[in-house]
Amino acid sequence: MEQILILVGTSTLETLLMVFFSTLFAILIGFPLGVLLNITNKYGITPKPLFNLVLSRIIDVLRSFPFVILMIVMLPLTRLILGTAIGTAATIIPLSVAAAPFVARITESALNEVNPGVVQAARAMGSSNWQIIYKVLIPEAMPSVVSGITLTVINLVSYSAMAGTLGGGGLGDLAIRYGYQRFRTDVMIASVVVIIIMVALIQFAGTRLTNRMLSKR
Repeated sequence: MEQILILVGTSTLETLLMVFFSTLFAILIGFPLGVLLNITNKYGITPKPLFNLVLSRIIDVLRSFPFVILMIVMLPLTRLILGTAIGTAATIIPLSVAAAPFVARITESALNEVNPGVVQAARAMGSSNWQIIYKVLIPEAMPSVVSGITLTVINLVSYSAMAGTLGGGGLGDLAIRYGYQRFRTDVMIASVVVIIIMVALIQFAGTRLTNRMLSKR
């Protein structure tokens, strides 16, 4: 029993590290891309149809890759950057690349929902494009962005478990190597239970944060 607790505890920490850093990098990459998609579309504050079309297609291509295939495709790049293609740190790179397009689309969709009248009012008051972006668009869209990122984090938990099939570490790796391959049903059940609890806590925190933002409007 003690051995199972140690294994599950270590794997849970690895999963949390993977999800945290991949979420951070996905937001750093995807959020600015989502803003660019919004402001450069034909209804945006700085329409650039060709740029928007090219960027949109690139994001769609990245978003359409199944995660397992993306991990395999990115093995050489991951090995080049970190010197290894397996383990917790190595998994963060493909996880970030997989999540960034979703964050970009979530951000774009949330910004598209902002009332155009609010933007027009800010423009009439002499606000610059940059001021409209960070004082109007982003604050108005933030509750929807947080709600969407919550779903992205939950997907990353699933992706991190999937990464265990390729030696990615974490709870997925534990469930496969110790649970399935060694016929340890107790280890597999423990891994699944921890993942379920983790997802429930993430959803709870995301919902609370979204509701708090909405109540302050």
